Amino acid sequence: MMTPQTILQTKFGYDTFRNGQAKVIDNVLDHQNVLAIMPTGGGKSLCYQIPALMMDGITLVISPLISLMKDQVDALNENGIPATFINSSLEYDEVEERFEMARQQQIKLLYVSPERLDSGYFNQLAQLPVSLVAIDEAHCISQWGHDFRPSYLKLTDIIKQLPTEPTIIALTATATPKVANDIMDRLNLVDEVKTGFSRPNLSFKVVKDQNSDQFLVDYLTVNHEQSGIIYASTRKEVERLTLMLKRHHIKSTMYHGGMNRDERRQNQDDFLYDRVPVMVATNAFGMGIDKSNVRFVIHDQVPGSLESYYQEAGRAGRDGLDSEAILLFKLNDVQIQHFFIDQSDMDEQTKQREYDKLQAMTQYANTQQCLQQYILDYFGEKSASCGHCGNCLDDRESQDITVSAQQVLSCVKRMHERFGKSLVAQVLTGSKVKRVMQMRFDELSTYGLMHNRSQKDVSELIDFLTASNYLYADGGQYPILKVAPRGVSVLRGDEQVFRKTAVKVQQALAEDDELFEELRTLRRELAEQQGVPPFVIFSDKTLHDMCAIMPDSLTEMMEVKGIGESKLEKYGEQFLDVIQEFETEE
Repeated sequence: MMTPQTILQTKFGYDTFRNGQAKVIDNVLDHQNVLAIMPTGGGKSLCYQIPALMMDGITLVISPLISLMKDQVDALNENGIPATFINSSLEYDEVEERFEMARQQQIKLLYVSPERLDSGYFNQLAQLPVSLVAIDEAHCISQWGHDFRPSYLKLTDIIKQLPTEPTIIALTATATPKVANDIMDRLNLVDEVKTGFSRPNLSFKVVKDQNSDQFLVDYLTVNHEQSGIIYASTRKEVERLTLMLKRHHIKSTMYHGGMNRDERRQNQDDFLYDRVPVMVATNAFGMGIDKSNVRFVIHDQVPGSLESYYQEAGRAGRDGLDSEAILLFKLNDVQIQHFFIDQSDMDEQTKQREYDKLQAMTQYANTQQCLQQYILDYFGEKSASCGHCGNCLDDRESQDITVSAQQVLSCVKRMHERFGKSLVAQVLTGSKVKRVMQMRFDELSTYGLMHNRSQKDVSELIDFLTASNYLYADGGQYPILKVAPRGVSVLRGDEQVFRKTAVKVQQALAEDDELFEELRTLRRELAEQQGVPPFVIFSDKTLHDMCAIMPDSLTEMMEVKGIGESKLEKYGEQFLDVIQEFETEE
């Protein structure tokens, strides 16, 4: 008898479900509409792919990205599961042919973009025996989310009109409690399965006060064998960084919305197929990129929200192996994001939300709390310290900065808690700018108390005090600083303030061994022959597992995680040959 467990083993090559997967699958098989909130790499796609194989009819998967559709369909076909996609990259004849395959039930999963649902395809979809609708990246449906898409809003009406009344599963990796409630309401979902946002294999770091170009060159030189993504906020910065890396003989490629489609596709393929290890990109790249062996994600510029940051950083280590997420924090980048919000055509309420999100992002960069814990708090989840982020491993001495903190808090009070960070910093450093003099702030007792420090330095101290809840920022575009209850304790002398100072240098990620490299070479050759990315053949984790088990027969090869019957038949012998040859040489 076919059960979720047997499909997991025979088709996908895994012995056990990850946290939450079995519960979501049971819900779907009981025809319960469900929201699955799982971290990136947490195995969301199996939550609808396994029910799709057990239910009559076909499963309609709504996914916002063309690149993801192709990768997922390739991966399913590699596992012997019939699937296809319909999107704007296809000619009319191809679309018709694929609909015909769906009508004849020659496929089990049909991937469609939300725009296609809305563009006259509905009549054809209504003729299909759709038993399940899976909505990927479901946070796009919520105006509270960080990536709201109007085309997603229409989904609710379209799904309700399908005559087969399919079960609905919505999936996302980044949803605050507010966004989750919004998704549940809009799609009429009855259950929520939330496995936690934690990514234990990711090591988060914030790098400040360093020349970021130099940091990148040093880091990429040390980790030259590893695959990673560098994010920047503007097309211009993406181009500048790519040129800079090429000058230092670091193999990299780039991706942004201003490039033509062919060039973008070529660069994306070079990265996916492991021909080029480093991708420099705007956030136009990566959503739905299923490449599992990304070992690091570096943000060269600050993103606009913690949701965006966590989603983009989460593209590292999808295979569960140790990986790094590094933020290169510069105050100037926060001002660029501020400018983006200022210049946008959003209404005032939406702008206010965006300013608040940017504020939380700035606080993340300045907290000395565990970084993973800070992010999880933001998503409404209580957690212990991770033990391996930059802050948890930070063994630098803490300095008592109580006096400096009192000077800042006192200045905010003396300015009647009516002004923002830059003006407070100007007063403390004794600036003679027109506004300070006009408002006679030069007569305050706190004026010039920090005349020997730069305004940037004082601004960062204010950010640290805000991140540590001594101050809070109230308001949107120009937030006003106010003293928090904890800050009042410091002013009274009831609490001391400590801060770590100097800067730490990064180490190399773990190097891979010889056999792993040989298996990786074979994987790349097979991938080129098949016209699919290497991770579609086997993930890094599967290759590492082969190195650990060292199978000497096809039966033993079945013990390796990620090898199902279909892949064993296709590739088992070739990988066995490499392992046996390696053992002979040893």
